[in-house]
Amino acid sequence: MLFPAFKKANHFAERMGPGVRTFSAVGMVLLVGLISHFTGPGYALSVFFMFPIVFSSWYDGRRAGLGLSIFSTLVWLGTDFLRIEQFSYIYVPIINETFRLIIFIFVSVLVAEFRKSLEIQKKIARTDSLTGMSNRLAFFETAALEIKRAQRFAYPLSFIYLDIDNFKTVNDTCGHDAGDRLLKMVAKIILHNVRKIDLAVRFGGDEMGILLVETDTDGALFLAKKLQRKLSAEMTRQGWPVTFSMGVGTFQQIIIPVGDMIQIVDKLMYFAKKSGKNKIIHQVFASGENPEDRIMTSE
Repeated sequence: MLFPAFKKANHFAERMGPGVRTFSAVGMVLLVGLISHFTGPGYALSVFFMFPIVFSSWYDGRRAGLGLSIFSTLVWLGTDFLRIEQFSYIYVPIINETFRLIIFIFVSVLVAEFRKSLEIQKKIARTDSLTGMSNRLAFFETAALEIKRAQRFAYPLSFIYLDIDNFKTVNDTCGHDAGDRLLKMVAKIILHNVRKIDLAVRFGGDEMGILLVETDTDGALFLAKKLQRKLSAEMTRQGWPVTFSMGVGTFQQIIIPVGDMIQIVDKLMYFAKKSGKNKIIHQVFASGENPEDRIMTSE
């Protein structure tokens, strides 16, 4: 029960936006300061000041956490000066708040760096180390969500499956370093020509894919032909004897798992290679049919 509740709370906080989060954190600090003023110095409320500081540091980074640490210290100092007669010396609140500020800053930096490290590790776990494209894990997670969205809002999805023809020849004649440079160049061109909402993935070896969100037949074919043109031009310029075979599938309101979608478009790519390589095979799968029942080959 706690984990789903935490996920919902985290999702809500991320959707709030930096401005709303900052406003909320400032409000929490002022509320704690007000409570501190009425309860007096006999109650240790530093832990409650920590909540908004950790909140800002986690979601908005070190700068936000440092800013809120200073603001929290000033609020606490202000509440202490409002009851200065309760302290033996006037400088006692200043000394207290100085040490509290040090603790607040230490915690805010620690939380912000931990979140940053966590995000880096998450990105590494979801990214192909050679090309910078998404890996299979990231693709399957994102594609599953996009399929659900496509079903809900009734928009088409398209998928391009790309294979580098004669890639083994480059590895055998020019070495694996040249093969790696080729893969990086292909990935760079693909990533430069897709939208931010699309997902470019490397499945392994020389096979890559692109999930095109809210993209119909015309959009998918336009991108496939554009990529083939740009990739071929770059390969010629580099002197690499490779071409590109692509399978392109457009799915119109079809309820199928991610793995099935990949297999279907992979077959289209295989037909492109069998029919002479350096070709684009495209198929539209309409609502109400089983894609496996009809995989036709047409340029």
